[in-house]
Amino acid sequence: TSPAVDRVAAKLGIPSYETPTGWRFFCNLLDAGRITLCGEESFGTSSDHAREKDGLWAALFWLNLLAVRQEPLPTILRAHWTEYGRDFFLREDYDIPDAAAAARVMRELEAALPSLAGRSAAGVTFASADSFTYEDPVDGSVSRNQGLRLFTTVGGRLVFRLSGTGTRGATLRVYLGRHEREVSKQGMSAVEALAGLSSAARAVARLPEFTGIDRPTNVT
Repeated sequence: TSPAVDRVAAKLGIPSYETPTGWRFFCNLLDAGRITLCGEESFGTSSDHAREKDGLWAALFWLNLLAVRQEPLPTILRAHWTEYGRDFFLREDYDIPDAAAAARVMRELEAALPSLAGRSAAGVTFASADSFTYEDPVDGSVSRNQGLRLFTTVGGRLVFRLSGTGTRGATLRVYLGRHEREVSKQGMSAVEALAGLSSAARAVARLPEFTGIDRPTNVT
């Protein structure tokens, strides 16, 4: 969900994989012995001995970690942020009543991807953009159109995914993330730290123009 795990993996010299949303992608890697830890966009985490029991597994994992470390959670988090930096992350959901309008948002944004490098929206400048394609390292299968990804010049990332399309509307999910190395700024709330990216997401996707919506329905 965020590059935080990737930073730890890189320092430890172990492989990490960015997959699309969905446990089937994790399970291929788990069954092949490629990974022992996985996490997905709904904030679930799991391992190869408790597949898909993500909520229960995550709670037990943290209880075990706290028991072994004998340190409170804030202390563990701050130590991690000091060493690796903090990865701020939020998911903003936009419930769009008009399914056609929701589809247009994604269609227009995808068409603009090749021209986004060097462009700015709401004060945020983009370095690159793409439509995520995943090639499974285990079975070689290819999964296209797994989200539109926009990367900023200062290391931020926006990911757009549309779900629940139908006659009663759709939900646009926007994932916001950025890395903060400066310790004095790591105590901010995620909402505060990602406010600029949130505004940029609405601007670059032209949400007010196409849907009349200027704020997320839900933020997690």
